[in-house]
Amino acid sequence: MTTLHAPTYYAATANPSPDRPALNTDVEIDICIIGAGYTGLSTGLFLAENGFKVAIVEAAKIGFGATGRNGGQIVNSYSRDIDTIEKQVGVDGAKVFGQMAFEGNRIIRERIAKYNIDCDLKNGGVFAAFTSKQMGHLEHQKKLWARHGHNEVELLDKNQLRDIVNTDIYVGGSIDHSGGHFHSLNLALGEAAAFESLGGVIYEQSPVTSIERGAQPIVRTAKGSVKARIVVVAGNAYLGGIVPELAAKSMPCGSQVVTTEQLPDDMAKSLLPKGYCVEDCNYLLDYYRLTGDNRLLFGGGVIYGARDPANVEAIIRPKLEKTFPQLKGVKIDFAWTGNFLLTLSRLPQVGILGDHQNIFYSQGCSGHGITYTHLAGKVLSEAIMGQRDRFNAFAKLPHYPFPGGRLFRVPFTAAGAVYYSLRDRFGL
Repeated sequence: MTTLHAPTYYAATANPSPDRPALNTDVEIDICIIGAGYTGLSTGLFLAENGFKVAIVEAAKIGFGATGRNGGQIVNSYSRDIDTIEKQVGVDGAKVFGQMAFEGNRIIRERIAKYNIDCDLKNGGVFAAFTSKQMGHLEHQKKLWARHGHNEVELLDKNQLRDIVNTDIYVGGSIDHSGGHFHSLNLALGEAAAFESLGGVIYEQSPVTSIERGAQPIVRTAKGSVKARIVVVAGNAYLGGIVPELAAKSMPCGSQVVTTEQLPDDMAKSLLPKGYCVEDCNYLLDYYRLTGDNRLLFGGGVIYGARDPANVEAIIRPKLEKTFPQLKGVKIDFAWTGNFLLTLSRLPQVGILGDHQNIFYSQGCSGHGITYTHLAGKVLSEAIMGQRDRFNAFAKLPHYPFPGGRLFRVPFTAAGAVYYSLRDRFGL
């Protein structure tokens, strides 16, 4: 396994951060967290703030996985919205999800302010519609979110959107004024430093080989172990096979991202005059924004089964140039792929493993993880401290296996994606 950060824009422009030691001894502590991505860091920071002694064991580097490779956009709610949850648990049962749907956003902003994290935070997030049907969805979303107390969404017609996104490919859109974007890896590094300032310990380059379950579980690596009262599994798409029952109900998928060369100020401002981030409304959506140093970061596409494509730029450049023809031939300085963990329901999977009620997990953000993972950290920490109402709400959501099992989950899901992408293309 490669244990250095992927060759991303984020890694190349990360704030200085020390290397953390590998775990090479036997340790005993209150809580051990597996994975130093947003889920693990958020959980660890909440617990450390409440006086727990916590160690995070990371296979590679802080933010190695999706945390350090994503689009950097603050998008509220979940990969499937509150109305989908209502269909599963009823209107009353979904109220708690509505209350939590905008909390991850607030947690991110509170962390940045409280710990003075330098991560190029900018406000404003746009949803862009290609068709009148997609505009109908945005109108529905505005009403749905307002019903759950979120009143910061504004609908935009074609001309209003054109003032925000300098392209002619959309018919309209909406802006969530509470949305925004930031430097993904720098947020994680800042959260890690905050966690360590409160006594937390992070071990890098320490892949977990097994979890020994029991009254006091033990997390083992090649050269050491952590015995803890509580274990939190927060590996998501990079967990590997150490927890087979979690791997059986999820699938790693790859998303591709490029970042252009630095653009002149006038060119950058002409593309996105307000500096907002954008995602479109397609099933296989594209997303983009300006970085703090005037590059266009553009991502999209899904590789089911998380294979690394041979040429990321070849996948993304046509999308970028279709959106912004004025950038035809622009130099691409960075191109990478990163995996997120997909569930069949597209909703997170949360629960407890084994008979001893001491191994917690959260996984399966399904491409919508930035705000959810920060919420998950709070929900997991609450559960560990004995407040389980919100944790139990997530834990009661059904976990479905992919039809055909692990062997057929990739072709099954890819076939479904082709169907929905054709619907997007023809406006159905």
